[in-house]
Formats: sequence, structure tokens, C-alpha cells
Amino acid sequence: MRLSLFVLATAVAFGATAPALAEQVGEVGVDWLGNDILVEAIKDPKVEGVTCHVSYFDRGVIDRLQKGNWFENPSDTAISCQQTGPITIGDISLKQGGEEVFKQGISLIWKEQVVNRIYDKQNQTLIYLAHSRQVQNGSAKMSMTTVPLYNQNVTWTKGKPQ
Repeated sequence: MRLSLFVLATAVAFGATAPALAEQVGEVGVDWLGNDILVEAIKDPKVEGVTCHVSYFDRGVIDRLQKGNWFENPSDTAISCQQTGPITIGDISLKQGGEEVFKQGISLIWKEQVVNRIYDKQNQTLIYLAHSRQVQNGSAKMSMTTVPLYNQNVTWTKGKPQ
């Protein structure tokens, strides 16, 4: 069973609100120990017409038993976001830190895989940053992609920021 499903089941069992899950679109086996690279599609809930594909390493049961650290996947994540239809931008955060678009647990309790969206107004670009978040010992492993809006037919539901 995938770790993210285990974390979701644990969260539901304890009455927590589970984050929205991405749709798994690919799974590539990398060895005989059951380790896989998973690829998931994430639709930005406030930006219609943009889809992000995130990949990450999912440790198999044998690897977990051999190496210990049973309840955690590595922090490595890759992301690529593209325009997949007409772009309509809703009420997005314009703050420098942007806003969280997606998150899922990659350990039993504390570690999360997160995707943040940042709007670069000067360059008319959406930036998507994938990283992991922990209570302590944060990881410097991250991945970033951009979706340029310049010369695109973009609809802003709240009006384009000036």
C-alpha cells in the first residue's frame, strides 16, 4: 500500500480533514525492492487551465524493512506545470509567499510534500514551487516551474492586478 494512502487512512481514522489528493497518472518501478517513482496530476483549484505534474519517490516495504525509517519517504520532488486549456485566474494570493495549492503527507505524522503558487506580477508569470515541509530539519530539496501569462488570453475573475 502506498504511504500516502496509509497517511490518508490514518488521518480519516483520527477524524482529521484530509487534503485534496492528486490523480496518479504514472508509476515507474526503479528496482526489485518495490521502490517506485509516482507521477501525479494536480489541478490548481484557483487557476483553471493549468495542470501540474509532480513526481516523487515512494519507498517499498522491503526497502523500509532493510533501511529502517519505516514511516517516511524522501523529500525529493520534481514538478512541471503547463497550460492545458484557457486560463481563468480566480482570487489568488498576491503576497510574496504565494499560497499553498496542494499538500500530502509523506511521513506518518510530520512531513508533507507541498506545492505553492506565487504570482510574479512584474513578469506576468505564475511560479509553482514543490518542496517538503517538516517541523524541524527542513529540507533544501525543491523544484520549481513557471507558467508565463505574457501575451496569453488570460481571464481574471477579480480583475487583473495593477
